[in-house]
Amino acid sequence: MVTVARVLIDSPLPQLDRLFDYTIPAELAADAVPGVRVRVPLRTAGRVVDGYLVELGEAEPSERPLSELDSVVSPVPVLRRSLYILARRAADRAAGGAGDILRLAIPKRMVRAEKAWLAAPAAETPRVSADALRWVDDTLASYPGLTQGISSGARLALDAPPHPSADRVLGAWAELLGAVALRTLAAGRSALIVVPDQRDQDQVLAALAGRAPEGAVIRDDARRSGPERYSSFLRLLSSVPAIVIGNRSTVYAPAHDVGCVMLWDDGDPLLAEPLSPGVHARDAALVRQELEGSALVFAGHTRTTDVERLVQLGWVRDLSAQRRESPTVVLSATHEGESRGARVPSAAFAAAREALRHGPVLVQVARPGYAPVLVCADCRTPARCASCTGPLRAKRPGATPDCGWCGRAEPVWTCLNCRSTKLRMASSGSERTAEELGRAFPGIRVVLADGGHPLAEVDGRAALVIATRGAEPHAAGGYHAVILLDGDRMLMAEQLRIGESCLRWWSDAAALAAPGAPVHLVGVSGPVARALATWTQPAYARAELADREPLSMPPTVRVAAVEGASATVTATVEGLRTAVPQLGPAAVLGPVPLEEGGVRALVRFDYAHGAAVAEHLRAAVVADALRARRSTRDRGPRTTLRVRLDVPELDL
Repeated sequence: MVTVARVLIDSPLPQLDRLFDYTIPAELAADAVPGVRVRVPLRTAGRVVDGYLVELGEAEPSERPLSELDSVVSPVPVLRRSLYILARRAADRAAGGAGDILRLAIPKRMVRAEKAWLAAPAAETPRVSADALRWVDDTLASYPGLTQGISSGARLALDAPPHPSADRVLGAWAELLGAVALRTLAAGRSALIVVPDQRDQDQVLAALAGRAPEGAVIRDDARRSGPERYSSFLRLLSSVPAIVIGNRSTVYAPAHDVGCVMLWDDGDPLLAEPLSPGVHARDAALVRQELEGSALVFAGHTRTTDVERLVQLGWVRDLSAQRRESPTVVLSATHEGESRGARVPSAAFAAAREALRHGPVLVQVARPGYAPVLVCADCRTPARCASCTGPLRAKRPGATPDCGWCGRAEPVWTCLNCRSTKLRMASSGSERTAEELGRAFPGIRVVLADGGHPLAEVDGRAALVIATRGAEPHAAGGYHAVILLDGDRMLMAEQLRIGESCLRWWSDAAALAAPGAPVHLVGVSGPVARALATWTQPAYARAELADREPLSMPPTVRVAAVEGASATVTATVEGLRTAVPQLGPAAVLGPVPLEEGGVRALVRFDYAHGAAVAEHLRAAVVADALRARRSTRDRGPRTTLRVRLDVPELDL
């Protein structure tokens, strides 16, 4: 028997997604330990490539000698065994490669940062102060059973308190997650807090400021430099617990003895990984919890159908607050004696005027810019770009229209329907809304907050804050009124989850209101509006699940998208039917042609068949890659078959 190093090659090629055996030269025996970065020869490519030494094993001598390790790049074992198992399990579930996930989880090596970390003294075990623990107990007291659930490793779904913090300019939800993290840290275990974007991350950091021990909070995000990210990663490799706060890849952070993983607002599309294999942070957290037995908390102002399905199955436990809190939501009609086209009804206008006597008022709109949509003034046909057929928009009154896709100006435009050359503004963006409301409320300060004008917070003085969805700044003490405009336009989007998304956008905005302040939802009725008005988001998610089940739509089933050449996709789908005979006759949708070439098929399957489907699709991708390589040896491998499971938003 020969001792060998089993190496995972760092490559996106699907046929290399397995462990390769290499012999260990005597001069590398001391440094070749599991987890280190190595360089190894790849015979098929005739070059040396990077990889991770996953484990040491024994191999039988063979006639064809094994290649040797070329070098050990670093003596630091950056790949823990637990991280490799998590990456392997998550990748297998998504029919992807473990190397693609590890590329997200492990930062690029920075030599100076590594040397500084090796020379620095070991980190001290953090101690949570008595004052901080008293604050933790007071914060968690409103959720009976939460502390016990965290300590016992439970899977919990909770509705966050829908109001601002009493003493800081942030949401009460950030203090709740911070309190859970401090309670976990006080027990000697690490906590991971996964949030969609930097605004949410800043809120949690602000909630922990002055309460968490020095050096115990680790930021994990792309805003930091490469050396800073790598230094933080090396800190997590020590046997000292920490609180890690970051975006979707934080769910893979190799912190010591993780006691709790928390996901905030799992319905936000930013938590869906766009890179292969496209594992959602929610799914990765579920896999990690099953492997490690840590607690798992899904928190938000709304409940996604994905989490509600797990609650209905009993896999996740619903945890309610001791005292139910909800904003004061008013459903404002668009015609209350005034013109039917009035954008702000009289009730909402009066509420804003009264609230401005005491403090700021938030007005949420659907789109940024001045006039995001232009139409023909005569026949109302949407104006399109002559070059790319994209929508035309206006940046200001009297400005030359330009395309929202390619950016080309259209100084001379002609309607294809009636040949008119007149344009009309069909919608109001954030800038036009700010201009109109500024005239309606003379003497009142107007603040604009959107993608082009980012703003984190405003003071407590009277002001009209015009913000696009998701860009709303926090106000000191909360807003004295919240006006939600363009709700009907938001609901018109052709998306399967548009009802969930709108309810999430409106609920997050309503949670910025001060206690007792009115929240006016303008021009919307139906189940989504009722769920917001009664603050019963879990009930809406249950109703959505009930509607989708007979239609076999996610998340009641899983969906795989298979794209590629027509013959390859057809053969893959037919092979899948043979490999998984439990698939029903209506399981496959398509194939249908794609604009960029090739075809796409959608495969719907039950969760119980997920492992078999993922295994077959992964095998098909590997076989296609090998076939493409044999046919194009002079140009290198080229994969044509693409597979993604659990597509975040189906294009139906």
